[in-house]
Amino acid sequence: MIQQFIELGQGYGDVFELCELIQTNEHRIHNAFIFTANHNGSMVASLAVAFKPSGESKFMPIYICREGIPFNEEKPSKRIEIFQQVVHTANKQENTFEIKHSSIFSETNQFYQYLIGILRLNHYLPPMH
Repeated sequence: MIQQFIELGQGYGDVFELCELIQTNEHRIHNAFIFTANHNGSMVASLAVAFKPSGESKFMPIYICREGIPFNEEKPSKRIEIFQQVVHTANKQENTFEIKHSSIFSETNQFYQYLIGILRLNHYLPPMH
């Protein structure tokens, strides 16, 4: 199974596109994620959803809005609240992980391989076959 991140943007208006993907593909949702990271003393969040492959495909897309949302556990941003509502409406629960910020990686692709490794290790994504 090929798992690949597809970046929608930095977490601004693209959060609404991610929510629309969740609503229109509710039957394909595998898992939803909130990734938090410390960046220059501030916490930021990425929102992501992994979808089951369509049809006979072996491709599992993971759509992500990367690190553009300020994160505060006591007072979540409106974008995070909207994401959580849409995920819960789809009868799913988001999984939250604290991770390293993408800026410590020399390439974005390395960052995404790091995330796939974490998700596979914790059984949130199926192993490659």
